[in-house]
Amino acid sequence: MVISSRLRQYFKTKRHQLGFTLIELLVVLAIVSVLLTIAVPRYFQSVETSKETVLAENLRIVRETIDKFYGDTGRYPDSLSELVEKKYLRDLPFDPFTESTGTWTILPPQSDAKGNVYDIKSTAQGIRLDGKPYGEL
Repeated sequence: MVISSRLRQYFKTKRHQLGFTLIELLVVLAIVSVLLTIAVPRYFQSVETSKETVLAENLRIVRETIDKFYGDTGRYPDSLSELVEKKYLRDLPFDPFTESTGTWTILPPQSDAKGNVYDIKSTAQGIRLDGKPYGEL
């Protein structure tokens, strides 16, 4: 009984300290908002950087595959889907900026070589973080 009366007396005197005040909550919200203003721009920049990296890697792989196809057959493919049909690629390359597999600009060979696909470029609008357009990758 003595312990419970002492606890009651303690909580009666400390009742105002059991919760957070409005000022404490506002200070915490202010700190969180400052941290978010620092973190959010970096997050979106990292998303753009990763899209650029994926685009560059997809272009590198497709160009390498076109060269392998030419080395094996002595001609360039007639379309990107021919690379998939002949099992040089598992699937058509994905452009992370246009979010599509069919928006590539296909460049034909400049010489008298057979085939229609010598190189591909992205049709994405915009400029990379280094200042060059996406279509120049």
